[in-house]
Amino acid sequence: MKIDTLIKAGWVIPVIPENSVLPQHAIAISEGKIIDILPWHLADQHFQIETVINLPQHSVLPGFVNTHTHAAMNLLRGIADDLTLMDWLQNHIWPLEKQWVSETFVKDGTQLAIAEMLLSGITCFNDMYFFPEVVAREAKQAGIRACVGLILIDAPTNWAQTPDQYFSKGLALHDRLREEKLITTAFAPHAPYTVCDANLKRMQILSQELDLPVHMHIHETASEVNEAMARTGKHPLQRLAELELLSPSLIGVHLVHMTDAEIVQYAESGAHVVHCPSSNLKLASGFCPVNQLHQAGINVALGTDSAASNNQLDILGELRCSALIGKAIANDASAIPAHAALQMATINGARALGLDSITGSLESGKDADIIAIDHSRLTSIPMFDPISHLVYACQRNQVTDVWVAGQHLVQASELTRTNVDDLKQKVADWQHRLA
Repeated sequence: MKIDTLIKAGWVIPVIPENSVLPQHAIAISEGKIIDILPWHLADQHFQIETVINLPQHSVLPGFVNTHTHAAMNLLRGIADDLTLMDWLQNHIWPLEKQWVSETFVKDGTQLAIAEMLLSGITCFNDMYFFPEVVAREAKQAGIRACVGLILIDAPTNWAQTPDQYFSKGLALHDRLREEKLITTAFAPHAPYTVCDANLKRMQILSQELDLPVHMHIHETASEVNEAMARTGKHPLQRLAELELLSPSLIGVHLVHMTDAEIVQYAESGAHVVHCPSSNLKLASGFCPVNQLHQAGINVALGTDSAASNNQLDILGELRCSALIGKAIANDASAIPAHAALQMATINGARALGLDSITGSLESGKDADIIAIDHSRLTSIPMFDPISHLVYACQRNQVTDVWVAGQHLVQASELTRTNVDDLKQKVADWQHRLA
């Protein structure tokens, strides 16, 4: 049988089956899809191969899924650090966005974010930002997989002035992207405190009709919950439940402050949680009870949040952070084991986005969204357990190769489709303007 590419790796970590490692295995790829995963010697016998890539000191695994981003905000990296969430938003980020956000801002910021994500092993991202049509275009040109948020907020912004405009522009974009291979869409209401009941209900009905996920910040801070109680007499989650938004379509981001009863209710609804540990730590939002969510059966994925609140798009860093914090909160060193953390960064994110039949694990028939991590670095030896090592010892600069749908987008740690010097100049120009 003829195939396009054979990747021979020291270790293949397919994620499914859980906690499995396949030493000296190869991945056969043809027309952007995984054809088979088999031992080296059998691969040489079975296939006529156009290109062989030998990575004997690498682990090869599914590309990471960054399940919550605001990609264009990479241009605001570090511009307002060490502030509380509402001070950061109301007095710094929102005024800057009002002044500067445009198609060009989103284009250049998204290009920077995609470059960083690819170099960090992220092959799919779920975005929530203005000018989503620009995000979709840049993702398509870069070859990365993306779920683009159809943003919704009650206030006028540089992208839309009224709720009707948000809906009409978002729905028009969804229609234009229906046939795209790598780009999907989700409704992206900002948060319960920025979208009224009428608009949330309208969106909920459309979500059901179009079978689209709903991607939303929820219960990020204690003040958000307390202010909602003072204003409405309800927790935001109670309000969302009454609006029929608690369902398998919901991708709730943060969920830092939940009661035991809310965790049970959330689990019963089938909704997903995106954990953004570094952002929660930096903004002092609190600690998401990840182990408790896991035990309740909730699908928990990982996100970086924006580079303005993180300040890097590094899922490997989030892997380690989530596992360590999860253990400390649970007071249990066995909580959030390495293989569970890896699932959060791969298949769990794909499930939340409804893409688990396409990506998130290495299985025959799935798209070849694959990354390779070099274990031969001095800072990464010795290695006894590849999955544990990946979570607790590896850094993103060990990602050497990245494929999305079989396309080799990072090769020997270099981007294959990006003019790095040109991108650096654009960012320098923005730094001068924003400063």
